[in-house]
Formats: sequence, structure tokens, C-alpha cells
Amino acid sequence: MPSGRSYTESVSFQRRKPTKGGEALTVEEPRWFALWTQSHCEQLVCDQLAAKGFATFLPMIREWSRRAGVRRLIPVPMFAGYLFVRHAIEKGSYLEIVNTRGVVRILGERWDRLAPVADGEIEAIQRLQHSELALLPYPYLRDGQRVRIVEGALAGVEGILVRRKANRDLLVVSINLLNRSVAVEVECGAVEPVENVSAVRPVTGRSLAASEYC
Repeated sequence: MPSGRSYTESVSFQRRKPTKGGEALTVEEPRWFALWTQSHCEQLVCDQLAAKGFATFLPMIREWSRRAGVRRLIPVPMFAGYLFVRHAIEKGSYLEIVNTRGVVRILGERWDRLAPVADGEIEAIQRLQHSELALLPYPYLRDGQRVRIVEGALAGVEGILVRRKANRDLLVVSINLLNRSVAVEVECGAVEPVENVSAVRPVTGRSLAASEYC
């Protein structure tokens, strides 16, 4: 998890007015926004913004790395080049954020037409972040058969079901604004259909998949 103030640990699961995500709007209440950073500057930006009092979320995964002949798991950003901030952004705070060292921009048309990330998408990633799961690459998905996990630590999380093998499937959760996904391996009987489903259609893009540790 990122150092400094982490929004995940404080109010990540409290009920809030839901947002669809991706719609440009003038912000009058705190929303989640995606920050695009310079290469390998995600943690630097997160720490600086947290020190300024902004609520930040930098989802992390663990990847194998070999240094001096020794293989070890190291933490790296889940979505390279991006992190999230929750704030009611007006011009002053917008300038404070974009002038932070390592920030490229906040995703959106301009300072008063930013594109928020849906609350449900962030909350699903936070739930996955807190679970005991290993993450693996998987193609980004936007459309498909939507289902909801009905039992276990991730009960209530929704995503796209991908048939994998006899008893275990993948539930893919996406941050559509970034064209990035993360997936968790689930038991076939642990999900239920959600309304308005459609056929699975993969889209090219970097993403992640998760499975239980062996």
C-alpha cells in the first residue's frame, strides 16, 4: 500500500452517491479522479499529495524481481503510470495537483470538465487490494456477462465473468477510464447474474488477473 494518507484505510467502504464514471463534469463534491504520472513516479506523486492533505489511492501488486541473483517479490503499481485522488476539485486544488512534481495531468477535458472514476470501480479494486490474492496479466474487458460474487470476502463485487475451466472462472473488474482490468479467480457457484448482460468482447490493453496463492 502507498505510504502517507491512504483513503483505502479510512472511508473506502462507506456508502456514497454512486457515479457511473467517465462523465465530464464540474465537481461540487468529492469524487475519484485518475492522475497520469511520469514514468516510475506513482509513489512520489502519491506521497507528495498525501503530505498536502489529499486523499490518495495507489493500488499495488507484487511481482517477482531478480537482484544480485536473488528472486524476491517486490511491490509495484497495479496500473503503471496512474494513481487516484478523491477531492472536490476546483481551480485552486486543480493547479496544486497538476503542479506537483511527477504529475502529467488529471484525466478529463480541462480543469472544470474532469472525468471522474466510478465509485464502484474504485471500491472493487480496493476490496481486491485487501484480499489474499496474487495478480497476473489478463486482457482488458469492458463488455460481457456481468455477475456478482455472492459469498466470501469479495461478496457484492461485480464484474465480467470469463469461463476458464470446469470449476473455477475469472471475474474481471475494470477501470474503464484507463482501459485497465484486474480479475479474481472464483468458484462457479459463487456468482449470480446481474441484469443487462452481453457477450464477452475483449479489447486490447494492459490489465491484471488474480488467483489464490498455492
